[in-house]
Amino acid sequence: MKAIFDNVSRSCSRTVTNSYSTSFSLATKMLAPSIRQHIYNIYGFVRFADEIVDTFHDYNKETLFNDFEEDLHKAIESRISLNPILNSFQETVHEFGIDAELYNSFMDSMRLDLHKSEYLSIEEFKQYIYGSADVVGLMCLKVFVNGDKAKYEELKESAMSLGSAFQKVNFLRDLKADYEDLSRSYFPNMDLAQLNEENKQQIINEIEEDFKKGLHGIAHLPVEAKFGVYTAYIYYRKLLQKLKRIPSLEIRKRRVRVPNYQKAGLLAKSYISYRLNLI
Repeated sequence: MKAIFDNVSRSCSRTVTNSYSTSFSLATKMLAPSIRQHIYNIYGFVRFADEIVDTFHDYNKETLFNDFEEDLHKAIESRISLNPILNSFQETVHEFGIDAELYNSFMDSMRLDLHKSEYLSIEEFKQYIYGSADVVGLMCLKVFVNGDKAKYEELKESAMSLGSAFQKVNFLRDLKADYEDLSRSYFPNMDLAQLNEENKQQIINEIEEDFKKGLHGIAHLPVEAKFGVYTAYIYYRKLLQKLKRIPSLEIRKRRVRVPNYQKAGLLAKSYISYRLNLI
């Protein structure tokens, strides 16, 4: 009766996605049913790893992270795990041939969050972004292209750029929490306690360049994935627009968000663009 356990595992990954991120769950619902569950499976995995290093302050994070990483490798090797999140993730890994380098790089970046608080060079920052965001885009791309290696190579750079854009928007939005609560400063060569309009604009310019490259890739995604990914793109673009309009001092004081009613409007807008073949 392992099929029942597998269904429970998939349900857990879906619940994690819906509970932790309204925006990502909304975008995932816009994917074709044939691939939707696998994106839930990927999100559940990355969400749990991130929660260990970001929120479990009353526990030994390093021990929890080591156990999770060990269980991850056992799950991949054995094709089963009593951790339902890892059980559903290993299913996706094997079905779509997700490379070990991708999920191992993700875990390497998450491990840095246990101890590292500053990124002093562009190279350090890029390496962290690659592991924490770009590879997530690449794991999703593996699902989107469903084994088409030529398509994967064609869209690889765009997927990485889109992952980078999403992550950098998150960094800018979560500036207060990262700096004050977690003592982290991701953007190199910037004193985020003294964030001003000049260096804020520098960050935004970089994000907009990533978005430009990412949008090019979205236009060439398979039909099963295009609308869902475009929905996520539209949401993060809206969030970036709000961050652009808010003074840097305010960004240091509060977390900027897109209200649910605006998300509904963005969904309608993205659907119209999709149906009119404007992507």
